[in-house]
Amino acid sequence: MGDLNSSVDFYPKNQRREQNHAGGFGCTLQELRSLMELRGAEAIQKIQDSYSDVNGLCRRLKTSPTEGLSENIADFEKRRQIYGVNFIPPKKPKTFLQLVWEALQDVTLIILEIAAIVSLGLSFYAPPGEQSENCGNVSDGGHDEGEAEAGWIEGAAILLSVICVVLVTAFNDWSKEKQFRGLQSRIEQEQRFSIIRNGQVVQIPVAELIVGDIAQIKYGDLLPADGVLIQGNDLKIDESSLTGESDHVRKSVEKDPMLLSGTHVMEGSGRMVVTAVGVNSQTGIIFTLLGAGGEEEEKKDKKAKKQDGAVAMEMQPLKSAEGGETEEREKKKANVSKKEKSVLQGKLTKLAVQIGKAGLVMSAITVIILVLYFVIQTFVVDGKVWLAECTPVYVQYFVKFFIIGVTVLVVAVPEGLPLAVTISLAYSVKKMMKDNNLVRHLDACETMGNATAICSDKTGTLTTNRMTVVQSYIGDIHNKDKPDPSSINHKILDLLVNAIAINCAYTTNILPPDKEGALPQQVGNKTECALLGFVLDMQRDYHLVRDQIPEEILYKVYTFNSVRKSMSTIIRLPNGGFRLYNKGASEIVLKKCSNILTSAGDLRAFRARDREEMVKKVIEPMACDGLRTICIAYRDFPGVPEPEWDNENEIVGDLTCIGVVGIEDPVRPEVPEAIRKCQRAGITVRMVTGDNINTARAIAAKCGIIQPGEDFLCLEGKEFNRRIRNEKGEIEQERLDKIWPKLRVLARSSPTDKHTLVKGIIDSTIGEQRQVVAVTGDGTNDGPALKKADVGFAMGLAGTDVAKEASDIILTDDNFSSIVKAVMWGRNVYDSISKFLQFQLTVNVVAVIVAFTGACITQDSPLKAVQMLWVNLIMDTFASLALATEPPTESLLLRKPYGRNKPLISRTMMKNILGHAVYQLIIIFTLLFAGEIFFDIDSGRNAPLHSPPSEHYTIIFNTFVMMQLFNEINARKIHGERNVFDGIFGNPIFCSIVLGTFGVQIIIVQFGGKPFSCSPLNTQQWLWCLFVGLGELVWGQVISTIPSSHLKCLKEAGHGPGKDEIRDEELAEDEEEIDHAERELRRGQILWFRGLNRIQTQMEVVSTFKRSGSFQGAVRRRSSVLSQLHDVTNISTPTHVVLSAANATSSAGNPGGESIP
Repeated sequence: MGDLNSSVDFYPKNQRREQNHAGGFGCTLQELRSLMELRGAEAIQKIQDSYSDVNGLCRRLKTSPTEGLSENIADFEKRRQIYGVNFIPPKKPKTFLQLVWEALQDVTLIILEIAAIVSLGLSFYAPPGEQSENCGNVSDGGHDEGEAEAGWIEGAAILLSVICVVLVTAFNDWSKEKQFRGLQSRIEQEQRFSIIRNGQVVQIPVAELIVGDIAQIKYGDLLPADGVLIQGNDLKIDESSLTGESDHVRKSVEKDPMLLSGTHVMEGSGRMVVTAVGVNSQTGIIFTLLGAGGEEEEKKDKKAKKQDGAVAMEMQPLKSAEGGETEEREKKKANVSKKEKSVLQGKLTKLAVQIGKAGLVMSAITVIILVLYFVIQTFVVDGKVWLAECTPVYVQYFVKFFIIGVTVLVVAVPEGLPLAVTISLAYSVKKMMKDNNLVRHLDACETMGNATAICSDKTGTLTTNRMTVVQSYIGDIHNKDKPDPSSINHKILDLLVNAIAINCAYTTNILPPDKEGALPQQVGNKTECALLGFVLDMQRDYHLVRDQIPEEILYKVYTFNSVRKSMSTIIRLPNGGFRLYNKGASEIVLKKCSNILTSAGDLRAFRARDREEMVKKVIEPMACDGLRTICIAYRDFPGVPEPEWDNENEIVGDLTCIGVVGIEDPVRPEVPEAIRKCQRAGITVRMVTGDNINTARAIAAKCGIIQPGEDFLCLEGKEFNRRIRNEKGEIEQERLDKIWPKLRVLARSSPTDKHTLVKGIIDSTIGEQRQVVAVTGDGTNDGPALKKADVGFAMGLAGTDVAKEASDIILTDDNFSSIVKAVMWGRNVYDSISKFLQFQLTVNVVAVIVAFTGACITQDSPLKAVQMLWVNLIMDTFASLALATEPPTESLLLRKPYGRNKPLISRTMMKNILGHAVYQLIIIFTLLFAGEIFFDIDSGRNAPLHSPPSEHYTIIFNTFVMMQLFNEINARKIHGERNVFDGIFGNPIFCSIVLGTFGVQIIIVQFGGKPFSCSPLNTQQWLWCLFVGLGELVWGQVISTIPSSHLKCLKEAGHGPGKDEIRDEELAEDEEEIDHAERELRRGQILWFRGLNRIQTQMEVVSTFKRSGSFQGAVRRRSSVLSQLHDVTNISTPTHVVLSAANATSSAGNPGGESIP
């Protein structure tokens, strides 16, 4: 990798100066960077040659391997100056002007601009002399010339409206981008890391790490900086994010001590000295290359494809294997399918395409009819001849017709749809923060509304995760509460205290309460905290034991993992022998015990019969009380010959049982109610836990997951696997389908079981709807299941970085009831979109029919282009704001999930749309053809070109807008509810938009004049307009009286897209320049209607966010660099799931052992 550094000059000026001398430290920045590029034996050799050992390196960096750095602000600043800060600067956001330019690319807007410019140009051209009379009906002679000369106003007004639309769009995109960045930085600030300073373990934000810090690393961490291992226990790292190798790499001080930023700790624990941070760490170097390489490429060529290639080439030196496989990978990448579109996205795209096509057809027909009618009327009926000097006049007519056609198209396309989706999602995400849901991927929030199943962990989600030992079995005595220390044989008590103090992670501690009257703070693994608490209850101090036997002198540690389900620590005894302490799940550890301590502290043989009796009399009763049972045991070895430590099965066997403890983890008080709400909302809650079946069943009953008298299944992982696999050991979907509908509790399950269950439920075809599954997880091994699920929830407090990386939503309080709030918000998003659609489509149907028929019968649209654009603005932008920000109510949880195939527009909504459209059309056509008689005013029909605005058409326009305003109130309810005002004051945005629109409408009508084609109205006319508008509310009540079930003739619209359609659209390629992090997004190029164009933009932002986690983030949010360039789908086979940083890929699917980029 040496050549990698020469390609780009990374260092800020001050760092360049510092390179020659190391500012008082014994290592320069360059030295440390080149050290971190080495691996394995090379690295060890280099450390020995340069620093003699890791402690020598610590001395050079002026830090202590045990005490860490001392708190010295000046020293910290100096380190930051010389070695840099732990932060990678994000990519620059798009400027407002760039966003304006993007909004201008919209085809419909371009057509309007051209039409407006042609119209402007022609209005300044005056036909010569008297001959203009031969050119047809231009303007009545009675008007002064000023009126005729005001023809330019229409063109100018259209241009102005276009500018308004563009600015509104750009501003929305800009604020959206700003929100995403805010969310990103919030996610980044969340991550803290344990380091040692002044001998104390403290948690600091990742960005504050400096070179020379001693960091404590443990299972599940995402390493925030490069470092060298000082001491490690059974440490295994997943380096696939940097090397592409999916196998876990074993790290030790003797063999391979190099730890790299952006990699994940999959097993074990340890301490490292930080040697490189920020842009100088290995991941930082890659990110800087991506930034620099990308920009150079952009200058050469704006095509995203080329950028992909460039990055792939730059990645080559990072492969630990030879770099020749890049091309093959590129080919493979092309064949990998994408993650499915979100449900709503699919339905909306399809609906918008349908509406857009219809609008296009209508506008084309309008233009053709107008042109034909004019030509026939002028040249055939009136028998005029086309004169050269009349050409501009005729062209003006054609331009006018063209503008009317484009206006019909503009109104037909609901470009407010994507806006409504974005506003609704962004608003929900903001509010969900307050409900303890940190949404990482926008569309997860909407998917959650469709959820039909939740697979939840038990510990910490359904329970409080504050564990205490409440029962114990020590020395043949079963204590139902805390035993008196004096009643226990002191030899047994000493063994017990040592076994717990030494064989719990040294990072686990019980600290004094932070405020008076509070409970002591539990830090680290909660089960271990319960055991340490038990030691304190026995009036012993575990710190004394740990001071005598510090972590450095532990001989060997077999750390806890999901396969072992136990943890063992080996220490050397003063007599030269060894002692192993073991703790773990009682039924697993007891099988390995051949002796047990009696009440006198003597050994007694422990046979299979004794074990069965103990399970029946001690363990099962504890489990039935909902307790987790942990067995504590030990074994002594002679010093000579030294045992074969790698033969783990042999070593962890023939144990002596010291005792069994029952740990209680009480159910959170709010959980039973939350689960009841889920069940009422049609969501099945399943518990998937590593605990034993009796404990799990007891907790499930307390939570209300299982009800007495119900037909349900509670299975253990082994039994579950036996039932779903055939003779060859392969999983069969048919077998799974027989189990999952009744399964409520899966106990003693492995992460693979969890993944199998989630995949099985999602792939199942037995219901009429595909199941939408949400999963909660906190451990590193939950990654595959979190990724596979439709929505993955990670625990904000107890969750590991790996789980958070794989999730869609982070629960900041680890509480199940927050999931219920997420369901409520998800359903609210769906309903908000439906409300907007109901309102928008009514406007579209009416406006298109009015413009079309009006144009065909009277050669002019009753609603002028500028008026249409104003209607479009209030109906699209403002209505999407008003209706998309309705707060959710509890009533959302009283109905079943919609499901993936439920159409966006239900029969009830279709009834409302058509019902209101009928009312509005009757009113408008009555006014159009009989309005002048009713109001006793001049008719505005068949007005010549450039004639002044008429009161007649102003009344039509005003009535139309009033009807829309009152119909907006009707649109607040989509399930046929009667009270449309229910909770209206709970939404101040809605009220202010309705009142604001009304205010602006008054100004437009009274003072809009020529640009808006409006003539001021008197009070009586205004009252009639208002009265007709109010009629909408009354008419709404009439419509809701008709039962939807009787209207079988109404079709529903907006079904989810078929599988083939999704495929085709995703494979189509979009050739425009794509943002760095958006590079892997290929959106189908859907031209013509700006609605679709905008859906694309909005969804690209959503998907970028979804895929890249954060391309531009601080150091730690680096999901695998490869996966960010080449978005990879889960290719996981349940037999062997390997979690790489951003993809659950499986080496089974890829014999080369490389993760597929």
